[in-house]
Amino acid sequence: MAPFATSVVFHVPHDATVIPDAVKWQFALDTAELRTEVIKMTDHLTLDLFTAGVPACQIVRATVSRLVVDVERFADDSLEPMSASGMGVVYQHTSDGKPLRHPITVSDRQVLIDTYYKPHHARLSATTQQILEQSGGVLLIDAHSFSSTPLPCETDQQMPRPDICIGTDDFHTPKFLSDAFIAAFEAAGFDVRLNSPFSGAMVPMFHYRKESRLNAVMIEVNRKLYLNEATGLANENFSVVADAIRRCTLRAVS
Repeated sequence: MAPFATSVVFHVPHDATVIPDAVKWQFALDTAELRTEVIKMTDHLTLDLFTAGVPACQIVRATVSRLVVDVERFADDSLEPMSASGMGVVYQHTSDGKPLRHPITVSDRQVLIDTYYKPHHARLSATTQQILEQSGGVLLIDAHSFSSTPLPCETDQQMPRPDICIGTDDFHTPKFLSDAFIAAFEAAGFDVRLNSPFSGAMVPMFHYRKESRLNAVMIEVNRKLYLNEATGLANENFSVVADAIRRCTLRAVS
């Protein structure tokens, strides 16, 4: 299969399950409860689902679980809508509203941001800028998955959920691009929605609403298509779905 253009960058923010030993003391859940929450909240296997065969220089992946820090949230809670429900950049609540962490200090919170959040965004900005300078333009693909049934913390509780959700940004996602992704996935037989149940597309703050040569789109895949949602392990359809995701994405960007 043809390779992706060198101007495409994949952002994989939520597939890691690692919770470093240095921060485990913060969590109020026991081992089994924490494992269950990780399974619920992780975009399992999205690195493999989206980026098999893609050069490492075109991939920016978060290295720790979103329960440690969520790199797709604003670091400033006053700018982050999900902080009102205890799920800002540093989660205080579980997906069903229970306490996730013991109370931590402002200093503890800052250490998490300095150790995990800022380096991730520095990598994303640097990778995007380097490819922008080399190619004259960048397409940033924000790679996600979502639960087949809404989690209690999610704003959109509508059922049934689509197979694929395409998320856009008013500035960084031209209509021809979102149309191309919708058409590619629909042609492959997927049920597709635009900005539902999730919306938006990740863009580095360094470039956000400033760099018109940076296009961005979010692709969200319903986990029921490729995953055993109870275990977080691939189901028997994983390879077929991964191949379809790659073919549809290539078709949309070609």
